[in-house]
Amino acid sequence: MSDYGHDLVFGSFVTPSGDNPARTVDLAVLTEQVGLDLVTFQDHPYQPAFLDTWTLLSFVAARTSRVHVAANVTNLPLRPPAVLARSVASLDLLSGGRAGLGLGAGAFWDAIEAMGGRRLTPGQGVRALEEAIGVIRQVWDAEARGGVRVDGEFYRVRGAKRGPAPAHAVPIWLGAYKPRMLQLTGRRADGWLPSLAYLQPGDLTKGNATIDDAAREAGRSPQDVRRLLNVSGQFSAVGRGALNGPAEQWARELAELALGEGVSTFILGSDDPDDLRRFAGEVAPAVRELVAAERDRGAAPESGSAPESGSAPESGSAPEVERAPEVERAPEVASERERVSEPSVRPSRATVTGGAFAVVPTPDDGVRRSDQQVWDESTRPTGPAPDPDRTYTPHEQATGAHLVQVHDGLRAELAQIHDLIEQVAAGEIDAGAARSHINTMTMRQNRWTLGVYCESYCRIVTTHHTIEDQSLFPRLRARDPRLGPVVDRLEREHHVIHDVLEGVDQALVAYVGSPDGLAELRAAVDLLTDALLSHLSYEERELVEPLARLGIA
Repeated sequence: MSDYGHDLVFGSFVTPSGDNPARTVDLAVLTEQVGLDLVTFQDHPYQPAFLDTWTLLSFVAARTSRVHVAANVTNLPLRPPAVLARSVASLDLLSGGRAGLGLGAGAFWDAIEAMGGRRLTPGQGVRALEEAIGVIRQVWDAEARGGVRVDGEFYRVRGAKRGPAPAHAVPIWLGAYKPRMLQLTGRRADGWLPSLAYLQPGDLTKGNATIDDAAREAGRSPQDVRRLLNVSGQFSAVGRGALNGPAEQWARELAELALGEGVSTFILGSDDPDDLRRFAGEVAPAVRELVAAERDRGAAPESGSAPESGSAPESGSAPEVERAPEVERAPEVASERERVSEPSVRPSRATVTGGAFAVVPTPDDGVRRSDQQVWDESTRPTGPAPDPDRTYTPHEQATGAHLVQVHDGLRAELAQIHDLIEQVAAGEIDAGAARSHINTMTMRQNRWTLGVYCESYCRIVTTHHTIEDQSLFPRLRARDPRLGPVVDRLEREHHVIHDVLEGVDQALVAYVGSPDGLAELRAAVDLLTDALLSHLSYEERELVEPLARLGIA
């Protein structure tokens, strides 16, 4: 086994399609909404059907607040390294330290040459890449004295000014397959980023060995190099092959890659929103749990591997994002129209540790935007009071933390809906475009009317069971009948929320035919705001502790 002990990271690999730029960006935003850590795009500047990757990365970074962004991988022959270094540093500063740098030596040389790039042999490409890494790191080292100087075979930089320094230690990941590239990865890079589809059986093991040997020869530790992997496959009810089956099969196979091959970052290549939701909601939590359980059982990493999750060296570290079991606040919202989500965000994060229950439900601040009431909040039942002497393990508390985290995503979507309506009002987009965007949101995909909170939610909080087998509410009723009245009320409110969402959709449709209907459209969104924020707070208040107490995880 080769478990390097890195914390696990999950991301998306989205096609930078220019046919429908809004959908491309929506998929990147969805990556953040469903809780993934990283969104990446391929970089082929000679491909006219694709958006320019670095322009797209900047746009996506501006539309998100938590997810990290990277090219997968940057086409170095068409990106001069000194200029690329400043582009990456600028994006990292603008995004608050969320940029990564994937690099490739080049491919498709006819197209590169047609765009003005220099055709290189494989050996030349590796040497050029190593020179480029030196240029990039010198540019980033703004504190060093003197200018950047590289007198190389392919890049000559003679006294260029250094800086700006990135906001954080930007990791450099190499797309490598052949021995010389793998050796370069071990000597100079922070991560190895191949695609599983291009690997043969045994290639991961051999590649790791080559990287480890090169790292040691260069005076580095093998765990200085994070192992990332682009994966693709198909979700289906029955297993039909590798990464072709139910989410539980995906989780087992990815956990085996983590524990046996040292892979700690899994990047899903898919443009299907449902695949991203399932990968984030079902697969990622299950993989984390399987790997954590194996590590907890004392499965010692092999020689040269790192200790437990979170202790990996900075140079090879994952994007610095916080994941469960910590409860994260919703993304910051800056404009006046987005402040709808602020009252429901906790003022501070609660770190889940063993002992007293530490998951903090989001309070209802009582602010209401609409004169209409869809239910009587005073009639809501409450569940049994928690035992003040009971203690909870971090594992038990993680489920409630997941619930709050998912709710924070819905609150962020609510702020986006308000923003879309204001864009419609300002004439920046039409109502049809706003409606299409809303229909891609997790909120709109929820099965509110089925007595189940939503597919994404159930996937997160029941990592050992498929939603077809069991759902959350029946399990709560069965394990503690005293929760029956609360569950009944939550189910009734789900039906109401479904109707309120339909009202927003109808108001959008009406606005297309009658621009005078803007007031009705805003009223419908205000009513949705009141209902959803109130409901989410109530659900957290009543369920986060029972989820831990009843062992639903």
